[in-house]
Amino acid sequence: MSLARKIATVGGGTLVSRLLAFIRDAWIAAWLGAGLFSEAFFAMLQVINFFRRLLADGALNGAFVPIWLKLRSGQSDKDGAANADRFTRRSLLAMLCVTGIAVLILVVLLPLVVAVIAPGFDEARRAVTVYLLIVAVPYIVLAGLVAVIAAALNAEGKVGAVTVSTIMFNVIMVAAVIIAADSGILQFEFTLLLTGAIVLAGLAQLLITGATWLATGRRWRRAASRIPDQTRTLFTRAGPGLIAAGIPQLKLIAAAAIVSSSPAAVAWLYYANRLYELPLGVASIAISAVIVPRLVAAMRDGDALAGVQSRAFEMALGLALPAAAGFALLATPIAGGLFERGAFTAADTVAVAAALTAICAGLPGHVLEKVFGAVSYAQGDTRTPMLTALCGLGVAIGGGLLLFPYYGYVGAAAAIALSGWVGATLLGLVVHKRRWLCLDAAAGSRLIRIVLSTVIMSAIVGAGLMAVHAAFPQQAHSLAGRVASLAALVTLGLAGYGVSLHVFGIIRLRDLGRTLHMAP
Repeated sequence: MSLARKIATVGGGTLVSRLLAFIRDAWIAAWLGAGLFSEAFFAMLQVINFFRRLLADGALNGAFVPIWLKLRSGQSDKDGAANADRFTRRSLLAMLCVTGIAVLILVVLLPLVVAVIAPGFDEARRAVTVYLLIVAVPYIVLAGLVAVIAAALNAEGKVGAVTVSTIMFNVIMVAAVIIAADSGILQFEFTLLLTGAIVLAGLAQLLITGATWLATGRRWRRAASRIPDQTRTLFTRAGPGLIAAGIPQLKLIAAAAIVSSSPAAVAWLYYANRLYELPLGVASIAISAVIVPRLVAAMRDGDALAGVQSRAFEMALGLALPAAAGFALLATPIAGGLFERGAFTAADTVAVAAALTAICAGLPGHVLEKVFGAVSYAQGDTRTPMLTALCGLGVAIGGGLLLFPYYGYVGAAAAIALSGWVGATLLGLVVHKRRWLCLDAAAGSRLIRIVLSTVIMSAIVGAGLMAVHAAFPQQAHSLAGRVASLAALVTLGLAGYGVSLHVFGIIRLRDLGRTLHMAP
């Protein structure tokens, strides 16, 4: 399967999963709005998402894959496969122990954890958050096991099952929302049902990935010549990368803690961040899950390595730049079209749109940071991405504290955006200085043409937005009108961007369907 096709598979699955997440969040917004239960649920979700990001955003994959490939290729086919599978089994056992201990510690310290992540919460919101966390923490163990199996499947090139498991998480969450909405239950019961669905979704992911891994090989055969256990090496290498992977969620947790004294600000930040994570997830998670094995394989060939790196940067910026521009231009139509109904008011739409506009300015920076991190992981260095990410976290916290008194929650969102550019710049400078960054001759001009295509797309969307407001001023007040106008503007922008890329020679529309075809 080609690099572009693998990225399309993982990215497409991530896109479907995030779109399902929007459906889930739209129902949550309609039922809970920006009140007590929504803020408690989102505070709980920040903790769960921290561990989910820690394990599933590519850092464990980046440490696991080089070890697995070395074991697999360093011996005969039979012994290599047996030792690679033995490494996977031992990694699963180690992950079970590590996450189990982490859950026990977390349960004991829950009141303290909630006090730290939401110091501005009153007693009622804190109590509900603690209760929801008690229900949700088993998911952390499930997420750890899924991360190890997903890394093994990625190393073998079997990205399809990982993609399906990603989608299944939000399929179950959407199903839970629909069931809860149809039953007419109270807000607290609605919140509790959603929290339980998180654990059920994690179990479904484990069953899908685990069954695929077991069914696609002889996983229990013994090697004639065993090599020393590599599990300690895995966690030694993965440790810094796991910390770096969790830092984006720590930024949101820190921002929420800073603004938690402001009513509804935690919910507004959550809704804005969920929108922001659509392009971030598609661009960064897809590339980090696919690019590391290709970089490791290309290490022996400088020309091939330059080509792989160049295509990775082009795909990353080719997704991130138009997404950032589109979100900035369409922040209000997006927030209103997706969330404004039921308990979610027009004032909430304006608030979420303001946060989204601020945070999306950092999207290209955060995506570049992911790609630079993949380059570093392929070289066996997981420590440097951690250090630069910690610098970005410091900028997010310091900037949020400085800007919040003047700009409120929007200032905290802007600090998160700035932190992405700081982290990407620092990591990019280090990677360049170490001569790990090698792009082919065509990369510079192609990146410039991607920027020009983004400018053209922005002009088209801006003109379309003004035309919609002039021609249909009343449509913005109805749900159908908001959704229809948003769909038209997004379609117009995508078409304009695609045609621009075609004209500038970045892609050929005739070949795009073949390139992104999902067949193995």
